[in-house]
Amino acid sequence: MLADSPPKRPFSSIQWSAAQRRTMAAALDLFGTHGVSGTSLQMIADAVGVTKAAVYFQFKTKNEIVIAVTANELSILEDALVAAEGEEDRPRARKVLLNCVIELAVTRRRWVSTLTNDPIIVRLLGQYEPFRIFMSRLYAVLLDERSNDDVVARVSAAVLSAAIAGAVVNPLVTDLDDETLRSTLIHLTQRMLDLPD
Repeated sequence: MLADSPPKRPFSSIQWSAAQRRTMAAALDLFGTHGVSGTSLQMIADAVGVTKAAVYFQFKTKNEIVIAVTANELSILEDALVAAEGEEDRPRARKVLLNCVIELAVTRRRWVSTLTNDPIIVRLLGQYEPFRIFMSRLYAVLLDERSNDDVVARVSAAVLSAAIAGAVVNPLVTDLDDETLRSTLIHLTQRMLDLPD
């Protein structure tokens, strides 16, 4: 591996302490309920059962917590992405990775809503290079983009991302159980991507 090439698993390689993990779990829940702007460090501290100073000891800013929470959530997809990138059977790689993305989106519906709609998160993650690189890799596999046209690849990724995220948080599906939503979304997305059943 070249010294300046990005790591294959940039998020799961981060070592979080037990205290940081508790802070991140509380923040994830609060962000999903109140958004980033509506969540204070004091609220996070209260949810963890520590002082605000203890939260500051773990993370210097709320922005660091937002990035840490997102990195931790995306680490769930890293093994699937690396496996898909190495898979010779492209349709199989795309289907397996698509199933993982949809599984995460469905089981974390509240977080997906915050992730895609909270202006602070959108701005922060748009500036965070490891996130941009990871998402480009993810959608390059899902869309089977082998083009050197960065604009087409990014717009295609944005369309697919918006479709999945929009579907799991849409008011029309809030009454659906996870399994029904998951299986329907997998079926429809595979058709959209022209993948075999």
